[in-house]
Amino acid sequence: MADVDAETQTAAHESTPLLPSDRVYLHRLRQSRDFIACHIVKIHGEDSWVWLVRRQLQRFLASKWGHYFVILLVSADISCIFADFLVSLHICEHAGDKDFNLHAWRTANDVLGFVSLAFSCLFMAELLGSIFAFGFDYFRSKFHIFDALVIIAAFIIDVLLRGPLEEAGSLVVVFRLWRIFKIIEEFSTGAADELEELQERIEALEREKDEVVKENQQLRYRTGYAAEGDTTGGTNGHNGGGFGQ
Repeated sequence: MADVDAETQTAAHESTPLLPSDRVYLHRLRQSRDFIACHIVKIHGEDSWVWLVRRQLQRFLASKWGHYFVILLVSADISCIFADFLVSLHICEHAGDKDFNLHAWRTANDVLGFVSLAFSCLFMAELLGSIFAFGFDYFRSKFHIFDALVIIAAFIIDVLLRGPLEEAGSLVVVFRLWRIFKIIEEFSTGAADELEELQERIEALEREKDEVVKENQQLRYRTGYAAEGDTTGGTNGHNGGGFGQ
């Protein structure tokens, strides 16, 4: 039974939004009806699979695993961009060398370019998923607006620009590093909030423990007093019987 309760608590903790801003946002979202939510309810209803997918997407994007996934994507994308930049510099420096395998290095550069485009598509999908999950209220946050501009700019650069302009324009994606710093900062804030909540729970449990100890002492006192009264009554009765004889 304890294992089942522990698994239930773990599952609930993993699906609970970690960041304080996300917890507040989800609470407000459940209290209101945005344009997309109204449209889904009107067309499909709250019992439809579309509404279920939206709720699950909200929980994932606002959960700690959603933020870990974003951090992983951003880190991999930044690493890919820097690798592409270094490969391009290496090609420029050694393109005229006699034993330099220009074809292989250009192939590697092209592969990194396609990988960068794939990451841009993933971030665009994440942006569209966030809009679908949270509605246009998602852009009430300045951080979300800035992040959306970076994602759209990077996607346009990867799709439309080629050559030196692409290499220079890809540096825009470096601004995504700010997203990692923002998430880490809110992780710290969320951890501090959870620590404060745990401290309050500990204090409440200590107060309950003191009350239970006090009640236990009172119960023991009453039980002992009653037992003493019974013993005294029994002794008096025995003595009375002796006198009667």
